[in-house]
Amino acid sequence: MESVILYGVPHSLYTGKTRAYLRKQGIAYVERAPSDPAFREQVVPAIGRGIIPVVVLPDGTVIQDTVEILDRFEAAGVPLSAIPPGAAQRVLAHVLELYAVVGLTRHAMHYRWSYLDDQHGFLTDAFAGGSGPDAAAKVMARMNSYLPMLGVTAETIPAIEASYERLLDLLEAHFAQHPYLFGGRPSIGDYGLLGPLFAHLGRDPVPAGIMKRRAPKVFRWVERMNAPDADMPEYGDRSSDWLADDSVPETVEALLAHAGEELFPELTDKCAALAEHVDAADPVEGAPVTAKPQQRVIGMVETSFRGARYSSGVQPYMFFLWQRVTDAFAACDSDAQARIRALLERTGLAGLLDAERPIRVERRDHIEIWGARPAA
Repeated sequence: MESVILYGVPHSLYTGKTRAYLRKQGIAYVERAPSDPAFREQVVPAIGRGIIPVVVLPDGTVIQDTVEILDRFEAAGVPLSAIPPGAAQRVLAHVLELYAVVGLTRHAMHYRWSYLDDQHGFLTDAFAGGSGPDAAAKVMARMNSYLPMLGVTAETIPAIEASYERLLDLLEAHFAQHPYLFGGRPSIGDYGLLGPLFAHLGRDPVPAGIMKRRAPKVFRWVERMNAPDADMPEYGDRSSDWLADDSVPETVEALLAHAGEELFPELTDKCAALAEHVDAADPVEGAPVTAKPQQRVIGMVETSFRGARYSSGVQPYMFFLWQRVTDAFAACDSDAQARIRALLERTGLAGLLDAERPIRVERRDHIEIWGARPAA
């Protein structure tokens, strides 16, 4: 059987998510760095930009973006589906997938770059291995320059660090009882959280040290997620299946409440910015959201993180992930919807269902495109 090719690097946030999924599913793969000539000669022309991770299937199909990669394998059938069958678990897994990108990318980037002096050798070695020694400094400088747009400023840093410590405490309480978010197997929510909690926060020396000292069970979950099997001997004879009856542990509700405090008002503010952009640009359904594939932002907006104001980039990809939440909710029956809405209201996340978005954002041919507008 031919192997999948995974283009990525050990220190890449989203490569970590994809790699863990391939391992858990027993999918044979070979990992190659983007410095490999085949990436520049074959992959970049196919997707229009240099970005990782990228998966190349044995038949030559190129897939970019972790959500699309996992969706493709899920649709084809895998031994351990990451999509919970229960309505509540499924919707909440999508919520945590969204939170991992919108909320925790800020934490990951802060701890990587704000503490560069303390982990310079480690990061230089990592980036030299992935990009080549001559390009490492340039790539590192570019990544570091994203901090203000992500909301990492002198004003927000104290809140970011307090948030990280609180997140570790909440996850530590959960993993004291459960090996994964919703029982004995990882969901798309687990894979989403693993991105920032492994490659940056669980691997870079400064934040990984905090994790190991403050939340050893979270660090064990990071190890568990990277193992090819369930890797949960400390839980005895726990079944490697979902929690019965679509149950949602109180520890997950506490995690969601934490996410609710951090997703809003950012999502509300960015939704308003998107509405202004759509009114001004009047985009055509099916058109790319930006002029060039490498452009991921359509403007800036003033918002806040736990009361600290900052100016943030509006990324259409965020709305693509948000739609996965509302699409999953819309597919539920009325009883399940009532239960899920009540839970989201308790955790400060009802705005995910109620905020009016002026247009859909879809993905096609490795980029975000404008979808349909809501019916009048």
